[in-house]
Amino acid sequence: MNDLLRDDMLTAAVIGIARRAGDAILEVYGRDFDVEQKADDSPLTAADLAAHRIIVDSLQALTPEIPVLSEESADIAWDVRRGWQRYWLVDPLDGTREFVKRNGEFTVNIALIEGDRSVLGVVQTPVTGDLYYARHGHGAFRQERPDDEPQRLRTRQADAPLTVAGSRSHGSERQRELLARLGEHELIARGSSLKFCLVARGDADLYLRAGLTSEWDTAAAQCVLEAAGGAVRTFDGEPLRYNRKDSLLNPEFIAVGDAGVDWAARLAS
Repeated sequence: MNDLLRDDMLTAAVIGIARRAGDAILEVYGRDFDVEQKADDSPLTAADLAAHRIIVDSLQALTPEIPVLSEESADIAWDVRRGWQRYWLVDPLDGTREFVKRNGEFTVNIALIEGDRSVLGVVQTPVTGDLYYARHGHGAFRQERPDDEPQRLRTRQADAPLTVAGSRSHGSERQRELLARLGEHELIARGSSLKFCLVARGDADLYLRAGLTSEWDTAAAQCVLEAAGGAVRTFDGEPLRYNRKDSLLNPEFIAVGDAGVDWAARLAS
């Protein structure tokens, strides 16, 4: 483990950045706002851009030697990215559709990537103040309010009937077919990276994603889940990894609390 990740002050600083971004999001959330459509038809609001500016400026001041890749500034060529050994991967507002619906199920996601894996992750929920954070080798924690003592997170052993965290806005027929292969289960709908967090804190057994996501959608929460004892794997059973190709899209994956189960085999049956 390198000196950077041994530094509790770094984690505390990133938590502070995430909370400031969350406050900026709430300022927009509390008033009328316009919604633009990006080239991929995903929504964009002033809250996305305000959080982006706070996070990128703060991370560049905190660690000027480490590049930042944010959803709102993702046009960085593969020829540049492929040489990165360490970088920040950011979704300033994960769950913009939920933000627009005003259901509170959106998050701020900040991850530190080393090589091809997420080694530090912070997930903050602006509406409730709930925050999850983890460092590789140092455990995962939840802080429900800023002044609360952090609670260590641990996943649970899978047992029937399964509890499955599912997308609030991205369900599909393929997902329903895959879930049917798991047998009896209860489906809990959540937006954004909160689905990972349900698994990390032992309130769900898995989150199955049939469909595309981007790397900034998953990196921070993957670190939290893995540090809590879980795993995030492709349908081939391989760990989900980062910055290994030109495209920033993830393959389909399953995020699980009980890493001892061969989930890929169960889904293939």
